[in-house]
Amino acid sequence: MTEHLRLMAVHAHPDDESSKGAATMAKYVAEGADVLVVTCTGGERGSVLNPKLQGDPEIEKNIHEVRTREMDRAREILGVRQEWLGFVDSGLPEGDPLPPLPEGCFALQDVDEAAEPLVRLIRSFRPQVITTYDENGGYPHPDHIMTHRISMVAFEAAGDPERYPDAGEPWQPSKLYYNQGFNRPRTVALHEALLARGLESPYGEWLERWEQISRKDRELTTFVPCGEHFETRDRALLAHATQIDPDGGWFRVPLSVQREVWPTEEYELAKSVVETTLPESDLFAGVRDNG
Repeated sequence: MTEHLRLMAVHAHPDDESSKGAATMAKYVAEGADVLVVTCTGGERGSVLNPKLQGDPEIEKNIHEVRTREMDRAREILGVRQEWLGFVDSGLPEGDPLPPLPEGCFALQDVDEAAEPLVRLIRSFRPQVITTYDENGGYPHPDHIMTHRISMVAFEAAGDPERYPDAGEPWQPSKLYYNQGFNRPRTVALHEALLARGLESPYGEWLERWEQISRKDRELTTFVPCGEHFETRDRALLAHATQIDPDGGWFRVPLSVQREVWPTEEYELAKSVVETTLPESDLFAGVRDNG
């Protein structure tokens, strides 16, 4: 039933695919869909976030190769295909004032030019559904924001024979979603459930920060049931050993609590050329019936 379904997940760095929508991808893979992760950069400027691996000179010297191997392992765990767009990580500027972005990095590319390799992949893979980030990047990392920009251009251009005429036969994806897994309703529900069970919650500071932010919550349109694949998601995350602390906050909420309280991953439907009814429980809603 799902052999003809194809999902493309566009991400900024290796590890993003495992922290955003990984259980959803594992679910669709298990059902027979074809899933392709597109990774825009190599994560070359990412810091080693796992304290157990910090200070290792070999890792720091060869961080690009290390993160490539981590991506290979995560891909195998999730059962997805994966392609690199080949752009260079922009890093996350810090300080006041913020320093300029490094020359040649992903975030400084011309958007229309940077969208061309993504258009080429869309036309060759022919996904009905694409997931990416919203205009804020999910969080304001320059590479996440640039990923949003090229995804929007590519979604519109891939089906237009007048645009990027040398990038393959036109293909129009049916739907485009923003990942919204880090949302307030989910966080509040898990936080309250942990406290009710007498357990420590890792979300207290998150919620305090959200209270100080005036930005309106995003609209959650699509809730994909995928609780049975949370363990696969976590194994894929752990494959990114330089980025994920196995004793960190990612893993402090028991899977049993997650499955009972919030067994879905959430998305915001941004564009659709097929009819669908909101809220949805399936990224391919409106696609399956069209053959």
